[in-house]
Amino acid sequence: MDIISQLQEQVNTIALLALNTFGTLQRDAPPVRLSPNYPEPTTKLSEETINIAEHPKAMSAALVEAAKKFDALVSALPLSGEEAQLKKIAELQAENEAVGLELEKQLKAAEQELKQVQELFHQAADNCLNLKKPY
Repeated sequence: MDIISQLQEQVNTIALLALNTFGTLQRDAPPVRLSPNYPEPTTKLSEETINIAEHPKAMSAALVEAAKKFDALVSALPLSGEEAQLKKIAELQAENEAVGLELEKQLKAAEQELKQVQELFHQAADNCLNLKKPY
């Protein structure tokens, strides 16, 4: 897999981890009194609710690890100036042109071969029709 695809995959991983982290924090957050005008929330804290402090730590560690991998991939990108990039583009365009010409030659040869096969098929069909005896 090339480095750009790896970077895209890592961005997707970071987005997924962030989404899961925020969703889990929102889902597991204990009720909070929004205003002094509202009564105190009346939900009992279960053991699962009490242990939610470990989830954000694990999720944030995974998010930090994914960010570090992303940074490592970015630092592995080749550094080149605009001139080097333009030279590479010109080389790729020349290669593309050469491959295009080769493909055109192969296409013409294939079309010629198709015409020959069709001609032979027509001759064979005509010969078969001429060999049939009338009833």
